[in-house]
Amino acid sequence: QAELEESGGGLVQVGGSLRLSCSASGIILGIGRMAWYRQAPGAQRELVASITWDDRTQYADVVRGRFTISRDNANTVYLQMNTLKPEDTAVYYCNADIQNHRGRTTNYWGQGTQVTVSS
Repeated sequence: QAELEESGGGLVQVGGSLRLSCSASGIILGIGRMAWYRQAPGAQRELVASITWDDRTQYADVVRGRFTISRDNANTVYLQMNTLKPEDTAVYYCNADIQNHRGRTTNYWGQGTQVTVSS
């Protein structure tokens, strides 16, 4: 069993920056794709950015050029968010495909961290 824990959310003014972190812990043999999703009030959860095990990245059009996803060798994924806009306000969720010691891959979600951009 593994789990994901996010941190770094908060309140920021328009044009500001935040850096989200998500650390995986537990029984982990390897981690494949990691991603950040977000869900605004009344909206569906949407993909913000993803990164593969070999650092290939994808971004939603609305954040490309402002957000950067990265990962380290310690089972942590980051989301650097710059030039934040009010429409970026949402709960941000970490997501990862984690392989356990038996070779089984399971998709995990974090609990979410609130990002609020004030105008």
